[in-house]
Amino acid sequence: MRSAKEQESNGGAFLSASAFGARSLRFAGELEDRWRQKLRWLFAPSLADVTFAVRSALAAGLSLLIAMWMELDSPQWAPLTVWVVAQSSRGESLSKARWRIAGTVLGCVVAIALISAFPQASALFFCALALWIGCCCGLATFLESYRAYGLVLTGFTSAIVATGAIAQPDDVFNVAIARGTYIVLGVVCEAVLAMLFSPYMREQARKNLDNRLEGALRAVTALVKDLITGKADAGAHAQVLTTLVSANSRIEFDALEIGGRTHIADHARAALSCMMVMLARARALSLLVGMDRDARYDDAGKSVPVALMADYEAAQRHIQAAEHPVRGDHFRFHIASRRHALESVENGVRACAGILGSWLVWEVTAWPSGAGFVSFVALVYGLLATRENPIVASGSFFKGACWCAVAAGLYALWVLPKITTPEILLMALMVPMTIGGLAARHASTAGYAFSFNMFFPVLLGPINDGRYDEQSFFNGALCFLLAVLFVGWTYRVVLPFRVDSHMRRTARWRRRRLRALAVQGSRTTIQQWLAESSDSLVRILRNAQNVPAPLRLAYMQDQLRLTSMGMCLITVRDAAHDKDLPVHVRRTLHLFLRKWAEGGSQATIWAQKMQSWVARQRRNTSERPVQEELEKVELMLRVIAVEGAET
Repeated sequence: MRSAKEQESNGGAFLSASAFGARSLRFAGELEDRWRQKLRWLFAPSLADVTFAVRSALAAGLSLLIAMWMELDSPQWAPLTVWVVAQSSRGESLSKARWRIAGTVLGCVVAIALISAFPQASALFFCALALWIGCCCGLATFLESYRAYGLVLTGFTSAIVATGAIAQPDDVFNVAIARGTYIVLGVVCEAVLAMLFSPYMREQARKNLDNRLEGALRAVTALVKDLITGKADAGAHAQVLTTLVSANSRIEFDALEIGGRTHIADHARAALSCMMVMLARARALSLLVGMDRDARYDDAGKSVPVALMADYEAAQRHIQAAEHPVRGDHFRFHIASRRHALESVENGVRACAGILGSWLVWEVTAWPSGAGFVSFVALVYGLLATRENPIVASGSFFKGACWCAVAAGLYALWVLPKITTPEILLMALMVPMTIGGLAARHASTAGYAFSFNMFFPVLLGPINDGRYDEQSFFNGALCFLLAVLFVGWTYRVVLPFRVDSHMRRTARWRRRRLRALAVQGSRTTIQQWLAESSDSLVRILRNAQNVPAPLRLAYMQDQLRLTSMGMCLITVRDAAHDKDLPVHVRRTLHLFLRKWAEGGSQATIWAQKMQSWVARQRRNTSERPVQEELEKVELMLRVIAVEGAET
């Protein structure tokens, strides 16, 4: 018989083995759950994701078949266009397709002009091409939505057409017509399939717009209550501003889907603008409540205080006008989004340097695929130029390009040799293109799918009377991967984007803008100021995820203070031009504005002094309208003094 000591030892070993096995099973289960969540987009997609993926894959395959039936020389460019314009909503696709066609036409014209101007002077040609693409990328920084994409497209279309005809300049017109045909074919195929897959587009778009506006108003109302009661922080404020900015960016696409000559978009933008005004005034009101809770703001417990009821009712009126448009409505409302000139210059210089660098690589190495390399570089620059953080975007783009090269290699070497008809080719391509479409709908894989979907047909290079051999495929894939890697490298070397420096530059720019509000002749409205303030803050927060939380919170607090001060300053500036006020009051307000525009540490002190002076003037007057206006100016100066003291 075994001794008690041996039994105890064996029992301990058994328990240790059991514990290890339990930990192993638990770790395996956690690992399985983690991978299940990562691949949920592939194995458990939603109906909307499947619809988008199948629709886009069919449109890409259909455009490829039509291009091959038309016996075009490079039919692979047609499905690339489909994936470029394919978006989650029909309105986005319509907007992007419209600007893509316009950019393509202008790009083809410029390409013909460049080839005609420098037929045998490669150095001058590439310098002019680089300057042109740099100008397009730089000016696109000042545009919004797909207008910026259309301008960037103009630049890289010029590069694709010009480099495609550089060996035979006399054929540049034919090349331009062919590239334009691919673009139009891809746009038409995507539009037809999108209409077939979304028969109730107008009703759904109207429902989405109504839900978006109503949801934004509920979020603003809840935040207003929290601000008044002191429960809201800068993070919650920034989150609601993000909701408003995102909703504003979607209005254009909803209006396109709804159609008709109505002013739904104008009323929707006006409603969101009223909500931004509500938030800014609620912040100012919360400061006044905190300083003097027993003064006049005893309605802090209500969802919408009386002082903000006018803005709330105005937002509701515009929402109703957007939900129920009437004939004969001529209401207009538009606010332009501001951009930094330095960002535009940096974007243009990067693109210009990239094109010149790719040409020098071709010139020095005499690479047979050099023209394709320059074309790919220009195309990738065009796709990434309008991204807020091109360094991050180029990293995901390169990873997707690697997956694209691997998948295309498997198809080019093992699948395509066994295919004998275009219809079988379409069926074979549906699998990877559908997977790519599903990946495009998931946030964590959208960056990879961006490059995979567009360049998968390009690397295959299907043609009617042959196929890529191994040497041609590897040359093309290597050219593509090196171009993507080259673009990512230039983004990291030539004027690289840094979030911290961008935040500091934006803060300085906002302070200059704040002083400019007080300049004589400034016409910036409260709505314009709040819109550009919200847009600037949201753009920063989208790229500041790696910034430490305390710094990010401090930055948000500072920007919200500047926003509140700007709104109050505009109110004071408008009062200085109010002819109902006494002349000496208006002159004194103009003096304060002049001192504020000069800047310096004395600006806040001047606000405190002006508050006391305006309070005395209010007490010394007997006219009720003048008292009400001076009371409003006094409160605004009080907020400026408090916010300025904390800045």
